[in-house]
Amino acid sequence: MTLDIDQANTTVKHSQSGFTLLEVLIAIAIFSVVSLASFTIFDTVLRGDENSKMRSERQNELQRAFLLMERDFTQIAKRTMRINGEAPGSSFLQTADDSFLADEQAIAFVRNGWTNPGLLLPRSDMQSVAYRLVDETLERLHYNFVDAVVGQEPRIRPLISQVMSLSFEFYDGSKWQKEWSGKTLPQAIAIELETRDYGLIRRQFLVAGDLAADGD
Repeated sequence: MTLDIDQANTTVKHSQSGFTLLEVLIAIAIFSVVSLASFTIFDTVLRGDENSKMRSERQNELQRAFLLMERDFTQIAKRTMRINGEAPGSSFLQTADDSFLADEQAIAFVRNGWTNPGLLLPRSDMQSVAYRLVDETLERLHYNFVDAVVGQEPRIRPLISQVMSLSFEFYDGSKWQKEWSGKTLPQAIAIELETRDYGLIRRQFLVAGDLAADGD
C-alpha cells in the first residue's frame, strides 16, 4: 500500500513539472524564425503586387497616349494655324518658334475628324493640336476653335510622365528628316521619347498627306 502511494506521488510530480528555460528559449527562437519567414514572404508578395500594379498603370498610360497620337497624326489636315489672331503660319506642321509651342521639343498641326455630329456644337470638326514636353511630362494641347483668338488659352492634357527628351522625324518618301518645312505634308511622322524606365521609345505614324487634299 505504501508503495502504491509513493508511485502515485511520483506520477503527480511528473505531471506537474513544466518546461525548462532552455526549452522555452528554443520555442521562442523557432517561433521568431517562422514569424520572420512569414513576414518576409508576405512583404515580398505585397511588393510584387504593388510593382505589378505600377507597371500595369504605366503600360496603360503609354498605350492610351500612343492611341491618341495615332488618331491625331493619321488625320493631319492640309491647313495652317492662326495663333492669337495672328496671320496663319506658312507650314502645315509647326515645330518651333511659336507661342503655341514655346519649345523646340514640340509639334503643332490641324487635324480632321474631331467628333461633332450634325455640327451641334458651335465649332468645326477640325481641331488645332500640339504635343510638347514640359517638366518631363508629354502634354497634348488643343483649342476649342481651329483659329485661336487673342487671349484664348489651350486646354492641356498630361499624357506621359518621366519623359527626358522628345524628338520628331519626318519621312518624305525616300528618307527620314529631322526637320520639315514647306506647304506639303510628310508621308509619315516618327516620335521618339526617352523615358526613365523604358529608355528610348519610337513610334511611327502614317500621314494621309497630299492624298487627303486631292478630293478637296
